[in-house]
Amino acid sequence: MQKIFIFFVLTFFGSSLFAQEQEMPDSTGLPGDQFSLSGAMALFKSSASPEEFEKALNSEASNISNLDLDEDGNTDYIKVISKVDGDIQLIIMQIAISESELQDIGVFEIEKTGNETATLQLIGDEDIFGEELILEASDSSDNEDDAHENKNKRGGPSIAFEKYRYIVVNVWGWPCVHFIYVPTYRPWISPYRYRSYPNWYRPWMPLSWGVWHPHRYHHHGYRYASTHRIIRAHKIYTPMRVRSKTVTTKTTIARNHYKVSRTKSTVKGPRGGTHTRTSTKVKTPKGTATKTKTTSRKGRRN
Repeated sequence: MQKIFIFFVLTFFGSSLFAQEQEMPDSTGLPGDQFSLSGAMALFKSSASPEEFEKALNSEASNISNLDLDEDGNTDYIKVISKVDGDIQLIIMQIAISESELQDIGVFEIEKTGNETATLQLIGDEDIFGEELILEASDSSDNEDDAHENKNKRGGPSIAFEKYRYIVVNVWGWPCVHFIYVPTYRPWISPYRYRSYPNWYRPWMPLSWGVWHPHRYHHHGYRYASTHRIIRAHKIYTPMRVRSKTVTTKTTIARNHYKVSRTKSTVKGPRGGTHTRTSTKVKTPKGTATKTKTTSRKGRRN
């Protein structure tokens, strides 16, 4: 009887482990597999300042980053850099690959739109994630962040699927956003550089994909978008975006597997209006995912 009981126990746990293994997304091989954008957004939302955000970002307990871009056997220190241009604020996450090379991981693009209103999007760098990812706060219970994770079980960074219409969330109440718009605010530029880190920082050995992915910080309340809402902020950031030749060289094969192909078709209406349908297909080693976007342009009225 005891042997039968042990047999059933082993069978049960074996089946559970097998099921978990089957559900585990496959790594794309891109650096973005080792970083949680939704986790970074959640940390930023709860941080009181960019400096505090940088400290939380580099805590092992946060489970935000498992990045080792310089492949020295330790996780990389992520610097936070603020840029200000009027009502536009940029909060850049960046890693020093060596004494002479830097690589942007992502940027928070923020615009103050009123006395107590602000809009924010987090842009994941395409060299890290295979494509430019746009993350924003969502007020919908139909969480797009889940759609991003679950729609493409093939793994890693993937495109998002926008099924619903969302209201743009006012992020003025976020402590860090309010802090950077105080008139006396001085932009935070991390003073740390390659292998010169703060005393409190304790680098850790990066985990394997299979171990880290189930434990990485994943937060609800955010969705992936297909368009930039803060056009001026993105135009300001684009020329200052920093890329590492080392990173692009090392990820060439993975990026070749992670190709994006777009097809566009435009249909004209009887009054001159147009409907443009754009299909975006992402190819990964294990499968594909497709996003469709339709843009309408009104024609003349009689």
